[in-house]
Amino acid sequence: MWMLSPPSGIFQHTKKLFLSDQAGRAQALEFLRRNVANSISMANLVMGLSSVLCSLNGQYNYACWLVLIGFLLDLADGAVARQLNACSALGAKLDDFADFTSFGLATALLLQAHGILDGLLVIVYVLAVFTRLCFFSSGMPFMYRGLPCPYGASVLAATYLLTGGNLLVMRIIAMVMILFMVDQGFYPHDKVLESQPWKKAVFAGGILMVMFSATYFASLYYLLWSSSYIFFPTALWSHRV
Repeated sequence: MWMLSPPSGIFQHTKKLFLSDQAGRAQALEFLRRNVANSISMANLVMGLSSVLCSLNGQYNYACWLVLIGFLLDLADGAVARQLNACSALGAKLDDFADFTSFGLATALLLQAHGILDGLLVIVYVLAVFTRLCFFSSGMPFMYRGLPCPYGASVLAATYLLTGGNLLVMRIIAMVMILFMVDQGFYPHDKVLESQPWKKAVFAGGILMVMFSATYFASLYYLLWSSSYIFFPTALWSHRV
C-alpha cells in the first residue's frame, strides 16, 4: 500500500520548483518595471546618434525626423518612469545623456557650420543645452527653469523641414532658442501623457504625423505644438489632472 502514496520528497521538490518559478517571474517583472523607462531613454539616445550620423552624411531631412521621434520618446520616458515608480539616479543620468545627444549635438548639427561664426553658434547652442541640463534646477516642484531643450530641438527640426533647410532662418531660430534656454524663466511640467485627454490626443497626433503625414503638415504640427508650449506654457501646458 505504501507504493500508492507518492514519496514526500516529490512534493518537496515540486514545491521548490513552483516557488522558484514564481520568484523568477517576479524578479523578471521587477527588472522590466525598473528598466522600461531606461529602455525608452536608450531608444532616444539611439535616435540622437542616428541623427548625428545622418547629418554627417548630409541627410539632414532624415536627421530632423529622428530628432522629432526623440522628442516623442523623451515625453514618454518621464511618464513611464513616474507611472511605474521607476525613477532612479541612473535613469535620470541616462535620460540627460540621451537628451544632450538628441537635442544638443544632433540638433546643433542641423545648423551646418561652414565658417567660424557658424561654428561658434553651434558651440554656443550645445553649451546652452549642456548648461540647461546640468546646472539649472528650479527648486520648485512641477516647474522647469529655462526652456526644456526637447522643445527647442523640435522647433529647429520642424523649421528645417518647413523651410527646406534655409540656414539663415535656422540660425536666427537657434539664437532665439538659446535665449529661451538660458533665460531661467519658469516653465511648467507638461506631463502630456498624465494630464487632460486633449494633451494625450496631441501626443497621439504626433505619432500619427511621423508615421503617415506628408512632410509639410507634420512639420507644421510639431512647430505649432512646440511653439504653443514656449509662448503659452502656463495657459495651455501646466499639469492639470
